[in-house]
Amino acid sequence: MTDAEWAVARPLLPVPGWMRGRGGQPEAYCHRAILDAIRYLVDNGVKWRAMPADFPPWDRVYAFFRRWRDHVLVREFHDRLRGRVRQRAGRDAEPTAGVIDSQSSRRTPSSAPTAAVSTAGS
Repeated sequence: MTDAEWAVARPLLPVPGWMRGRGGQPEAYCHRAILDAIRYLVDNGVKWRAMPADFPPWDRVYAFFRRWRDHVLVREFHDRLRGRVRQRAGRDAEPTAGVIDSQSSRRTPSSAPTAAVSTAGS
């Protein structure tokens, strides 16, 4: 992650409890290293346990990801970054329309094709 990317991402991440005066121990790993590891995992499609040794241990990275996911921070992080990208492109931060492709939408039970039953030869 470049310094410019980190400058954008850092304010979007949660502030650890110990930095807000809520007590507890400082976290052992930098959020930047954790985010780099998650980006590597997504980009390369590796399994959690196959995380290279350059990153924090896989179980710590997964614990951070799980905590962020469970507190809906992953979705919020995505939505904020999407809004920034859209604003830079001169568009509204929030999308105003969606497209549903008929090839990928599920059929309702009433619209499912029925198999023709042949009674010839019976």
